[in-house]
Parts: sequence; C-alpha cells; structure tokens
Amino acid sequence: MRFKPEIQNLPPYKPAKLITGPTADLVKLSSNENPLGPSPKALAALQTAISQAHRYPDSASVALRQALAAHAELALDNVICGNGSDELVLLICLAFLGAGDEAVMADGTFISYKLRTLELGARPVRVPLRDYAHDLAAMAAAITPRTRVVFICNPNNPTGTANGTAEVEAFLARVPDDVLVVLDEAYVEFATRPDYPDLLPAIRAGCPNLLLLRTFAKIYGLAGLRLGYAYGAPALITYLDQARPTFNVNLLAQVAGVAAITDGEHVARSRAHADASRVFFLAQLRALGLAPIPSETNFVAVAVGDDDAVSDGLRARGFTVTPLAGWGLPGLIRISFGTVAQNAGFIAALQAVLNG
Repeated sequence: MRFKPEIQNLPPYKPAKLITGPTADLVKLSSNENPLGPSPKALAALQTAISQAHRYPDSASVALRQALAAHAELALDNVICGNGSDELVLLICLAFLGAGDEAVMADGTFISYKLRTLELGARPVRVPLRDYAHDLAAMAAAITPRTRVVFICNPNNPTGTANGTAEVEAFLARVPDDVLVVLDEAYVEFATRPDYPDLLPAIRAGCPNLLLLRTFAKIYGLAGLRLGYAYGAPALITYLDQARPTFNVNLLAQVAGVAAITDGEHVARSRAHADASRVFFLAQLRALGLAPIPSETNFVAVAVGDDDAVSDGLRARGFTVTPLAGWGLPGLIRISFGTVAQNAGFIAALQAVLNG
C-alpha cells in the first residue's frame, strides 16, 4: 500500500481512555464533559425524534442553523455546523492549508490544530504560551507570507486561561486580511473575566477573515452527539460549506441542538456548578501545596511533577484525568469538574497519590 507520509508520520496522540465494561465504576474527569448531563429540553426532543432515525438528516441543517443564527443575532448564511467542532478544524485545514503553508498556534493548546495541520502537509508554527495563556503579540509576529490560518483557543484548552478584549483586538489589527483567524470558543459560556472579548459584533459587521468556533459538547452536555458550529462572514461560510461532507450532522444531533440552544435554565445551572467547582478545586489544590492555573472553563490544570505517574495513580484509585505531556505541557494534568461528591473524592484520591 502507498500510505501518505503526512498521515503515516503523525506524532502519537493518546486520547482520554474510554470507560467501559468492568472499569465502568471509574469517575471520568478527563474529557471536560458536563457532569449535570444533557439539556432536559434536548432529551425530550431526542425521545420524540428517535422514531425518525431511519431518515436521512437535513443535509444543510437549516433548522439548527436558524436557531443558532437567532441566538447570536446573525443571519442563516453566517452559520455552519459540523460533526463536532473538531470536524470543523479539519474542514478549515482542508480548505486553507496545503504543502508549504503554515498555521500559527500556541504550543500548549488544543492538540487537534497541530494534528490536522500536519495531515494536510502544512507546517504548524507553535508559539510558546506566556503565563499559560496565548502570547498574542508573539503569535502576530510569527505570521509570515506562508501563513494561511491562525488558531486561538479562548478560553484555552488545556490550561483554562483566557485572553482579554484589548489584546485580542490588538492582535486582530495586526493580522493580514488574507490570513484566517480561527477563534475557538468551545468554553465561551464558562468565561468569567469581565473583559472577555465579544466578537459577534465583528461577525455582524462582515469581518471577512474571522471564524468563531463553538460547540454543544461542553455546557449543553451533548458531547456524545458530536455537534459543533461556527460563525463567520457569508463568503467564508459558503467556501467552507463546499468542503463539508453531505449529511455530516446527524438527525438526532440537529434536533437536540435546536432544543438545547433554548434551554437557558440548564445553561445557568451548568455555569453555576462550574463556578462553584472552580472555587473548590483552586482552594483544595492550593491546600495540597500545588499551584493550579486560574481557570475560565469547566476544568483546571495543575503541575504535579510526573503527569503520567500521577494519572496512573489516580486511575488506580478510580479517577481518570488527562496528562498533558503530549500537549506540550509536561508535568501538568487537566482535571474536569465532576459532581460535588466526585470532586471531593478526587481531592482525597490525589492527596493519597501525592503522599504515596
């Protein structure tokens, strides 16, 4: 067989281990999922729609895109939907990157940006984080005539940090018009800093080279249905849509998304739970003598020394977390927020591992 070297030579990546079978009693704090579960409105819609699973979905996701457009005060042609936001990252790379092109990103951010860039034969230009946050000035300086895309995860996965309005606007002003800026806002609903940037007005104003990625996987609790979306200028959305596979968003995901986007009560409960969990984890981790990174998300990252050894020790005690060496952050682990009881149990387990 003739394998493509760009794919065959991809660096190894170990995703969070699935918890099934005899290990189902493990508490999964490794994937930033919503411990409160799916939106109740989405569950009700799914129960009604399941009998139509023999039908193909709407290939253009019109009802879902209409709901998302109304939610953001945008037009239908400002919205594209995907099989998770990770598929949209792949579509962006497919549409904009080729051999010899470059994509600028942080060194210590969502691993998919690097992997999808390499798959297309392009070069990831990785800029070190500053205080565990994106160094936007350095990223702007890293843009060259070969740069086609810049990826910014804000708030950042896996460190939980966020960049404010002033620095984001200063960055955008330095980006050439022919370079696409992808702002991945998967955790936007959890952000608490008062100067968190609202970039929807730029989309409404027709900014041609800005794309906002969002997801139903986190605060809406629909990770298992794989549903992501993006806001951008109509010409950009139309271009990306040409690269999109037909029927990429399944029928149940579309129905659940339409219902979930209206469930403000579930969003409020989920945000409140994340806020309380964040306060708990920061206090408890500091009490253990650790220095957690202040977070704007539904997870927290912290340096523990040997991230693999600590992760293995936690798994032996019933908890999974994400070691971050493979993300460019050796020695750190990422801990998703669980239920109140799970969070308390995790801290006890971590203390035992560190003392052991």
